[in-house]
Amino acid sequence: MSGSIKIIHQASHWGRFDAHLRDGRLEAIEPVQDDANPSKIIASVTGWLDPTYRIKQPMVRAGWLKNKGASDDGARGMDDFVPVSWDRALDLVSAEVDRVINQHGNAAIFAGSYGWASSGRVHHPATLLKRMLGILGGFTGHKDTYSIAAGPAILRHVLGDDGACGGRSTSLEMIAAHCETLVVFGAIAPRTAQIEAGGIMSHELETQLRKVKARGTKIIHISPRKDDLPDWLNAEWWPIRPNTDAALMLALGQELVAADLHDPEFLSEYCSGSEILLDYLSGADDALPKTAQWAADITGIDAAKIRTLAHRMAASRTHISVSWSLQRAQHGEQPFWAAIAVAAMLGQIGQPGCGVGFGYGSLGGVGTNNGIGAIGSVPNFGNPADSAIPVARIADMMLNPGARYSYQGQDYTYPDIRMVYWAGGNPFHHHQDLNRFDRAWARPETIVVQDIVWTATALRADIVLPAVSALERNDIAGGRRSGGVMAMQKVVEPLGDARSDYDIFSGLAERLGVGDSFTEGRDELSWIKHLYEKCRTQVPMAQGAVLPTFEEFWAKGAVQIASVEDTAHLADFRNDPDAHPLATESGRIVLGSRELKKLAYDDCFAHPAWIEPKEWLGKRRVQDDAVFHLISSQPEGKLHSQLDAAPVSMACKVNGREQVLLNPNSARALNIHNGQLVRLHNERGACLAYASLSENIVENVAILATGSWLTMRNGANSIELAGNPNVLTQDIPSSQYGQGCAAHSCLVTITSEMEPHPDPVSAYLTQMRDLTAYPNQIFEKTGETNDR
Repeated sequence: MSGSIKIIHQASHWGRFDAHLRDGRLEAIEPVQDDANPSKIIASVTGWLDPTYRIKQPMVRAGWLKNKGASDDGARGMDDFVPVSWDRALDLVSAEVDRVINQHGNAAIFAGSYGWASSGRVHHPATLLKRMLGILGGFTGHKDTYSIAAGPAILRHVLGDDGACGGRSTSLEMIAAHCETLVVFGAIAPRTAQIEAGGIMSHELETQLRKVKARGTKIIHISPRKDDLPDWLNAEWWPIRPNTDAALMLALGQELVAADLHDPEFLSEYCSGSEILLDYLSGADDALPKTAQWAADITGIDAAKIRTLAHRMAASRTHISVSWSLQRAQHGEQPFWAAIAVAAMLGQIGQPGCGVGFGYGSLGGVGTNNGIGAIGSVPNFGNPADSAIPVARIADMMLNPGARYSYQGQDYTYPDIRMVYWAGGNPFHHHQDLNRFDRAWARPETIVVQDIVWTATALRADIVLPAVSALERNDIAGGRRSGGVMAMQKVVEPLGDARSDYDIFSGLAERLGVGDSFTEGRDELSWIKHLYEKCRTQVPMAQGAVLPTFEEFWAKGAVQIASVEDTAHLADFRNDPDAHPLATESGRIVLGSRELKKLAYDDCFAHPAWIEPKEWLGKRRVQDDAVFHLISSQPEGKLHSQLDAAPVSMACKVNGREQVLLNPNSARALNIHNGQLVRLHNERGACLAYASLSENIVENVAILATGSWLTMRNGANSIELAGNPNVLTQDIPSSQYGQGCAAHSCLVTITSEMEPHPDPVSAYLTQMRDLTAYPNQIFEKTGETNDR
């Protein structure tokens, strides 16, 4: 007779869920009942337990074993792996860490480890890696993220901090209560609001947007993609050419001035350098007034509509929403800065429900009142090496050691990286121009990858350490926007010989002579209790009471914490700018910058501006119907490349291959029909996808979701089979100032594909099994034995 059901409480970046066990076997995964709109991705978490792609034991590349300490011989991603014991693997890694530090210095180890590997705070691999290396004297790390870099960089200069794009702008609750006109540039999409760093108690975006609709707020949606907003909002869609939002914003500003609808008193009292911006808008600098007609020629939006919108914004309580995606482009700083300029010209910044905000819906907690506190991570020891690069400049760093670059007005030098340690994450998914990145990846002498599954990055490593998934250990979750603290209880025993991230780094730290400093005498459960008790003494519950004891919390599975006070962004500054100055060069909102004027960059001026990108539809040759602007969007069925082979992700594909969204008119001009296999290509690479036709896409725009595991048909520079758009994107900075990812500035040619190709799932599995099968002749060649 079967036993009773046991409920195990768990959490992920997609939200809370319960695992149902019977007789020790996992029967079901169910989202918690009190989540307003649970993510469908939760159904895929059992994919972590699928042994097909799991790394089951430590592995070392055969060629590296023969030539330790030498750069790649061109064999990463092509060379077979050898299984070794944990003792052997940890000895090899610790010896390499020690060698590189002693021979080349701590900055020669790149520990960027960018990725969303775990929502847990104890087993967060990037944190643990930096903790260990920090004790040893430091490393080279990274600044900002691929998701958002150019935006925060310019906000730190213009507003004094980047809180407005990190979840501390005016809440959607306040917008719903006070806003009369909501102008949305980009998206406020449930697609991206499924996720939140550190997990989320409940998904509230749809609830808040329904309040906006119920108020009768007029919504203008400006995007190349209509479904960047839910259709039930009945927004007025303005289809715009990608990368031209800044031009539209600046024209709105100029039309406000021309109609005498701007607020000169606000510009004088709360801003600095506005005269520089106004001269640019009027054409005093370049004899080109930034009128509605000027913007119409660039954006494809009717000039009369632009003028009408400017009048409406001035006559109503207006909020401008700008999604993170707009700044992932060449000159991506400009739409963020221009949006602030328009809001300042309206004079409504700091008023309830008005002003400007960034990233609503980009993560589940942005736009909520979550954020009074969070579970901290295992603390690190800082970075004594004081070495870090802008996160998206990894290939530049590896290809150009010693080269100079600029970031936020300061000059830096790229370090000479000899070792890469990547713990969690998949740069062969999220970096741009992956063929170029593959060439850069060949430069370091040793690459260690610590992960759950055989990602494209793991297949291109020298030493691979198998980590367990969140279902195979205990942890605790809760980020600064999560709204609560969540238990992550062990569901099943580890697969194969995989170990927890904490155990892996504890073993390495011991070998490197810093074991006691790393663990502080605590094991997994001790750290979980320590972090909870620390949070318990500092953070109140939602009703102001003290958090329950750890035992009560662990049994319940989650506890909600208090929300921040719901105030308009920059309300204190508006009420008294002298008592609450901004941390900018003037203490005011910077619309004309002394610093940027002095720097004299050609890609980030002293004021917000429209600067033509290298690749956009305005560069398309006349009558060239096959050229499209590619937008590499976030996927609906997974987080980045996690759980790509799981059912929810696969349901978004056709035969394991991504679908590219095209306007039917654009497809008809090329004789492409719905469901047809097409080739997307440019000078950087080529990939395959199935055409999916939609009226919700601007003509000559192609939208291809990121996240497919890189599957090259015949090695580097061949055609990519799965539909990974980052073989096509440009690996260039947003500007010299922000140095952010510029993935959304990309032109491609699309043609029908008649040549037969293998399906990407089978091709990937074949490559993976060929490299990891460890036949006997490998042992003979290298002298290694299967001593697991």
